[in-house]
Amino acid sequence: MELVVQNREESGYPLSFTRVDAQEDTIPLIWTPLMNQEDGFRSYPGDYGKQRRPSLVIPVKNGNYHVKVALGDKEREGRTSIKARAGSIMLQQIRTKAGEITEREFIVRVEQQELRLAFLGDVPQVQSLQIKPIHCPTIFLAGDSTVCDQCSGHYPYTGWGQALPLFLTAGAVSNHAKSGRSSKSFIQERRLERLESLLGKGDLLLIQFGHNDQKNDERGTAPFADYLTYLAEYVATANNKGATPVLMTPVHRRAFTESRWLEDTHGDYVRAVVGLSQKLGVACIDLAEKSKQLFEALGPEGTKPLFMWTDPNEYPQYPEGTEDNTHFHVKGAIEIARLVYEGITEQEGLRQTFGQANKTLKEEQR
Repeated sequence: MELVVQNREESGYPLSFTRVDAQEDTIPLIWTPLMNQEDGFRSYPGDYGKQRRPSLVIPVKNGNYHVKVALGDKEREGRTSIKARAGSIMLQQIRTKAGEITEREFIVRVEQQELRLAFLGDVPQVQSLQIKPIHCPTIFLAGDSTVCDQCSGHYPYTGWGQALPLFLTAGAVSNHAKSGRSSKSFIQERRLERLESLLGKGDLLLIQFGHNDQKNDERGTAPFADYLTYLAEYVATANNKGATPVLMTPVHRRAFTESRWLEDTHGDYVRAVVGLSQKLGVACIDLAEKSKQLFEALGPEGTKPLFMWTDPNEYPQYPEGTEDNTHFHVKGAIEIARLVYEGITEQEGLRQTFGQANKTLKEEQR
């Protein structure tokens, strides 16, 4: 399927696309309402930005889709971001000079029979799209609110899973993480069963829990007891489907001691994950250690932009501002996703499959 932009405004923002391979088949961009429901599929990508935009919605079969996009304009400069699904960041502020046309590629996972894209950024400039089905591995995510597709009504709250596609040109991302879930409640709600029905040979399952396992309620687990039992169930599920499980230690909170060093609020849950990975012989990404190094390098003030620290009225849905030391702003989600991608490529068995990120593209996101 090849689409070209039609009906440009003076700003260059597309109002609709016309299919090159079908006469008079025009696909308009549609406005969608902000959503506060937890299930991410109810949110559309055009609503994930300070300046909301309409979304391009194309009915397709479920699966993975390769998208090649031509960005730029003959007369105007551009700074274009593209989001997909429920706020998945595919491209971030790609700059083009007036008269410059540049191509980028990415892969989108479709699970609701709709390919959803939105063109955001400071000055979005889009010329055309080429979309085709592709058979490739999928990275499935199981986790909590630090990972999940945050709903559009909560923007700029962003899980690192929404930013992971930014670093991939090989493989799609399917984010099944949900806010407030522990390793236990995720399974009890039969979310792992849903994942099992989708997993296939060659896929990857990233598993990050711990924040809610620490809670003193029905979600809670003991680090060296049922926490390990539940995590082992995720590993077994992936192995049974021919997929590769990767255990992850929980990302740190923004909790600094008076001496400027990071306080370990996860304790034994980190050590339990590392020990289980060694016992089961599966890969482990020590995101706790990676995030510790990043946060301590930035310090107490330097880490605030990564977390949901916002000024009053900076975002209309948060008139009083926010001071959240657990959940990420878009900027923080991108930096944590960078660490996750780094962790994937450090695994010998995964580097060849998922380590084909475009180096130039990665540098553009800094």
